[in-house]
Amino acid sequence: MNDTFPPAASLQNAVPSPAIKPLNLGTLSLLALVVGLVTGIGAVVFRALIGFIHNLFFLGSFSTHYDANHFTPVGHWGVLVILVPVVGGLGVTFLVSNFAPEAKGHGVPEVMDAIYYKGGTIRPVVAVVKSLASALSIGTGAAVGREGPIIQIGSALGSTLGQLIRMPPSNRIILVAAGAGAGIAATFNTPIGGVMFAIELMMPEVSVTTFLPVALATGAATFVGRYFFGDAAAFVVPALPALGTNGQAALELLLFAILGGLTGVAATGLIRGLHWAEDAFERIPGRYGRHALGMAMVGALIYALQLSYGHYYVEGVGYSTIEAILNGQIATCGLLLLLFFCKLAATSVSLGSGASGGIFSPSLFMGAAIGGGFAAVLLALHVPLPVSIPVFAMIGMAAMVGGGTGAVMTAVTMIFEMTRDYDIVMPMIIAVAVSVQVRRMLSVENIYTIKLVRRGHPIPKALHANMFLVKRAAEVMDCDVVVLPAETGLDEFLRREDHAGRTRHVVVTREGHIAGVLRVNTGLRRGLAQTDTGITLGDVASQNFTIVRETTLVFDVIRRIWQKNAVMAVVVHGQDTPRGTDVVGVISKEHVADSVAESVKFYPD
Repeated sequence: MNDTFPPAASLQNAVPSPAIKPLNLGTLSLLALVVGLVTGIGAVVFRALIGFIHNLFFLGSFSTHYDANHFTPVGHWGVLVILVPVVGGLGVTFLVSNFAPEAKGHGVPEVMDAIYYKGGTIRPVVAVVKSLASALSIGTGAAVGREGPIIQIGSALGSTLGQLIRMPPSNRIILVAAGAGAGIAATFNTPIGGVMFAIELMMPEVSVTTFLPVALATGAATFVGRYFFGDAAAFVVPALPALGTNGQAALELLLFAILGGLTGVAATGLIRGLHWAEDAFERIPGRYGRHALGMAMVGALIYALQLSYGHYYVEGVGYSTIEAILNGQIATCGLLLLLFFCKLAATSVSLGSGASGGIFSPSLFMGAAIGGGFAAVLLALHVPLPVSIPVFAMIGMAAMVGGGTGAVMTAVTMIFEMTRDYDIVMPMIIAVAVSVQVRRMLSVENIYTIKLVRRGHPIPKALHANMFLVKRAAEVMDCDVVVLPAETGLDEFLRREDHAGRTRHVVVTREGHIAGVLRVNTGLRRGLAQTDTGITLGDVASQNFTIVRETTLVFDVIRRIWQKNAVMAVVVHGQDTPRGTDVVGVISKEHVADSVAESVKFYPD
């Protein structure tokens, strides 16, 4: 991204303003390091706050110690546990309604919206309100994740620093992306996954200037997280069997591809279910009432699961259930599929009614459940292959995350970092690829972009190299240009027979020097055939033009057009003082647009 010129859509009416000088890479990297450290500390405080609220509401104790990878002990509330999510939901509604409406939901779409539509500007209060609201939601049992909030918190911190220090929007966006990547890294102890997340979903442009600050931020956040939480992987997984050899391995990979297809359908169900729930709850009058109703439904569900199976299972982030699946403690197909549908319903209702939390952890939960359930079916069918429920569960986690979010590199990298088992990387790649393709066939938008599309803010789904920017002016210019003296009459010019009614670009000269430019629709001559206006080309020519050489890069042509608010650039050959005889073509904004369109055809849909 470059701040010397604005997006192409705003070029036409842009009025140059004093440019803010971009920060150098060293300064930007230092600021990103600060963002990473503060985000890491924020993640520690956020998790402690979740622990305090969870222990207070579920166990009646004052403690911040909370290991989400272990099941919550059944408290003494009995049936009144149904009201715990309701109380938390009322607090969330109060915070969100009165202080920061953008803290509602799973957070990542709001960060993407700030990057692409608000120049990376996020209100500082969002970090505080998101922390409190999400801690209340998660701590009291809403079926949401903690990664979405810390992403939004880290991004808000990066944006706040970018607003306190004078810098162009592109630098501020880098700090926002750095905060987002740092949030993921600190939450899951996945520094590489944090970088991949920022690259795939947050950064409009990838270069050394953007990558290095993000990498430093995620590294710093990971260091802080490991200092407080240790360096263990997010999930403790037993030793896993390796893939078979030759034909057996091929059949196993086929099974993983089938699992990818199933998770693609499941990811579509999550996308549609979440937004169906949002629409349904919006019809219920009153913010407090609708959220209380949703949280009562979640409370009833976790109580029913506790009565029937001994644990709340789907409350909060759900890491305890994931851990149990990965360690083979939940291995029956019926229960695994039940947990999948229960989590899908609980997450959709939680977020749809107004909870504040992420979608990443629920995706991991559902992926583990559907992967483990698929493996359980294969075992019940006595498939003559080495089928492991933990292996299929982990691959299901990656496929569900990749399919739902569209962040395929992030999904593969993060699940590998969470489990640290290299042998599942190849099956994961296959499953994720199939999952994304199936989901795209069923839903063009992913879980993040669909929310923005609904509000009229579409987000690019891919990063394209700006191939048109490296072209030379001679490759883009229109050679159909007429060079005429300023004294030439406009009527005389329009009556020329060689126009054929097309639009002509005219370069006007005075005493041989380039003095102006003109874009003329020669079809006007039909209405002026019998008139004599007495107007010359010099009278109507615009002086808002710039001169470039044949070898000038299109990147520089665009920059000069915007800086001078020019209607077009006149292309000349040679290196001497340009004269009318040196003109070889012109480049208008229309030609720039055509060049962009030409470069896009290289990319698949």
